[in-house]
Amino acid sequence: MNRINQKLQEDKKILSIYFSAGYPNLNDTVQIIQDLEKNGVDMIEIGLPFSDPLADGPTIQASSTQALHNGMTSQILFEQLTAIRQSVTIPLVIMGYFNPILQYGVESFCEKCAEIGIDGLIIPDLPVDVYAEQYKATFNKYGLINVFLITPQTSDERIQFIDSVSNGFIYMVSSASVTGSQSGFGSTQEDYFKRIADMNLKNPQVIGFGINNAETFNQATQFAKGAIIGSAFITHLTENGTGKIGEFVKAIR
Repeated sequence: MNRINQKLQEDKKILSIYFSAGYPNLNDTVQIIQDLEKNGVDMIEIGLPFSDPLADGPTIQASSTQALHNGMTSQILFEQLTAIRQSVTIPLVIMGYFNPILQYGVESFCEKCAEIGIDGLIIPDLPVDVYAEQYKATFNKYGLINVFLITPQTSDERIQFIDSVSNGFIYMVSSASVTGSQSGFGSTQEDYFKRIADMNLKNPQVIGFGINNAETFNQATQFAKGAIIGSAFITHLTENGTGKIGEFVKAIR
């Protein structure tokens, strides 16, 4: 069974952390992953830097730009992660845009992910219909879960289709804004969280965007299986380097 599915079956709320590979420094990637697991994070999203990250706010964009300046590429990331499964057991997901994956070759990219122990991908600009028609068989061949995003504006019909195509979790974007652009959740978001929970989808939901502390983590996970923190963690890395990761995680739960 895929590590993502195994983790989702655990009787706990999932804390997933996102960071940009190659940030703050090119060779920090493995240490950050190891430290996050050591401090109790349940799942990690490794951002593959891209020059035009449409869904990302200024914090993640800046880290992605710096990672590219540092020299991060798909090939270098794969080389860095070659032995990651000798020290890390939690699910690892690569989050990136489709263009670099297409340039690498979709099947070659999936094959490499499977080889080094990546469990899934999040590709915000790959439409679910295109994935279902052209790429799902390839992902299945290599045992990879592809995670799709929904927003408050996604229709119920579209959500049901995404649920039917998915085999892991659904990434539930808390608002229509970019990452890192809000603080706290109001009644509008909570109504949205409850509406999706009441749909009784077959795939659990993990909420992202706007989660930055224990309060927002608890708010989000009241209605969902887990929550994802990205911009707040990258801000922490910017301010503290890689030395105080444990303090960040402990402040969340």
